[in-house]
Amino acid sequence: MTNNRFERKEAIALSYDSSESDAPKVVAKGKGKIAENILAKALEHDVPIQEDASLVELLGQLNIEESIPEELYQAVSEVFAYVYQIEREHELENAKRL
Repeated sequence: MTNNRFERKEAIALSYDSSESDAPKVVAKGKGKIAENILAKALEHDVPIQEDASLVELLGQLNIEESIPEELYQAVSEVFAYVYQIEREHELENAKRL
């Protein structure tokens, strides 16, 4: 994704299920309007969004349903750690409201 209004947005959606695969896989990707739709769906379903143009560029070379290569494990694990942290914070906030 980018902040430059003259460049097209790009988005990659990843999924990880340890019972299905050893590594996260690309489940959606796109540029322009497709990227905007991916981001809108993420927001609609409260899926955290992490912006990292370099990582998006690398992941954009993969096909949908393709697992990420070992070279990207560290970078993607940091994204998933961020997502899990956000989810835990939301759970704690919701628990406090009860």
